[in-house]
Amino acid sequence: MSNLVFDESSSNRESSRGYAWWFSGDTFEKAAADERRATRRHTFRQHMTSHPGRLTIMYFAALVVIATGMLMLPMSTPPGETTTFSTAMFTAISALSTCGISIVNSTTHWTEFGQAILLVSVQMGGLGVMTFASMIALAVNHHMKATQRLLTATELGTTKLSEIRGVLTVVITTTFVIESITFFALFPGLWSVNRGDWGRTAWEALFFAVMSYNNAGFTPDGAGLHVNNWAVGMPIMMSAFCGTLGFPVILNLMRCARKRVPPRRWSLHTKVTLTMTFLIVAASLAWFLAVEWDNPYLFKNADVETRLRHAMVAAVMPRSSGFDLSWVPQVSEATKVFMSIVMFIGGGSTSTAGGIRVTTFAVILLVCRASFTGHKDINAFRRRIHTDVAMTAVSITTTCLMLVLGAAMALMLVSDASLSNALFDACSAFGLGGYTVGVAREDNPAALAILAFTMVVGRLGPMTIAYSISRPRALETVRYPTEPLVVG
Repeated sequence: MSNLVFDESSSNRESSRGYAWWFSGDTFEKAAADERRATRRHTFRQHMTSHPGRLTIMYFAALVVIATGMLMLPMSTPPGETTTFSTAMFTAISALSTCGISIVNSTTHWTEFGQAILLVSVQMGGLGVMTFASMIALAVNHHMKATQRLLTATELGTTKLSEIRGVLTVVITTTFVIESITFFALFPGLWSVNRGDWGRTAWEALFFAVMSYNNAGFTPDGAGLHVNNWAVGMPIMMSAFCGTLGFPVILNLMRCARKRVPPRRWSLHTKVTLTMTFLIVAASLAWFLAVEWDNPYLFKNADVETRLRHAMVAAVMPRSSGFDLSWVPQVSEATKVFMSIVMFIGGGSTSTAGGIRVTTFAVILLVCRASFTGHKDINAFRRRIHTDVAMTAVSITTTCLMLVLGAAMALMLVSDASLSNALFDACSAFGLGGYTVGVAREDNPAALAILAFTMVVGRLGPMTIAYSISRPRALETVRYPTEPLVVG
């Protein structure tokens, strides 16, 4: 299947509505025969690239080794500070997975060189391990294998396999454009906070711009999110919100805006993602206002306007960002469970956020609605969702729920954490939320190992890991709907 030629001829264009998810039988049989002959050589390069996702895992593992080694260098920490291997490795995985859980003070423990390593690691992880792995595959093979292109299309949310090279370029360009806009938007507010220190302001603006869009909670100073300074908090919150939407939604919105396409003609994936995102944010806002209204650690006895502003930050950030950690351990037990659910759901598919993704959660709700109402078809916005998509959503949710519950129970065994605290940190690691209530500690390597594994699965995704260990021929039976809804 490595040289599979997808049928995008004019005769097939009408039936496929312009999407390259259909291939002709003749070209498939020819490509399968060519692949059987080619696999007899069994070179290392062919062995690694024949399985979708395996190159991605290799890329991620290599980055973890490099980042861990660089964080252990003497120049990464101030004089008198030392970094253990477990701390360096956990921090490297947390940065590369764009989770942002920190077990040391990022301001005092790391020098600017160490913070720069964190920044680069978050940027590499935020752009997507699948994106960079695909670029490596392009450089090595001069063209991507169809199985690798299939996984990349799922990761990036594009509907045409022939568009992947162009989409990779657009994804990288869009990332740097949004981060640049965030940088310039943050500069005036941070310049005022730093009292005219241009160098410090430029560094913090760059750091926050990268961390906010990639939804990682590392901060270059002890001030955190500056929630009391709306000139700083608003650009960070808006950039983090854009990062949770995902590349397919951003690209679709850009194309529709350029062509002046009305919202009713947006893609199904975009409609579902935006609808579920706004519903979750609205529910989170209502929850914090209703349950934590008198919480002095969150609102500090402020006026109504300040309470609304802080509640908005609390509603948007916990899904994936992880900024401003001071108030999190002080919330009620019910709020910890609610935040765990929100982090487990996560953000949009192929975004810098983690979790099972809002589209997966939406499909689960639609499956329940169809079952309770006695309907056989699963519909959303007057469009039918393919059965394979529903099965994928159910399998992903079940697998990830078992993972999170298993991680939470393991954390309870290796620490004295309660169920709510263990579940909170497990969901934060899997959903790349970046928050912790104290379960992740430098003096507990076993808990760090459990959380690190959970973060890796949350970043790579269960589908990537499953593809890396499955036989490539298993993908030959995959069928896609005319307009795919990206899940997982």
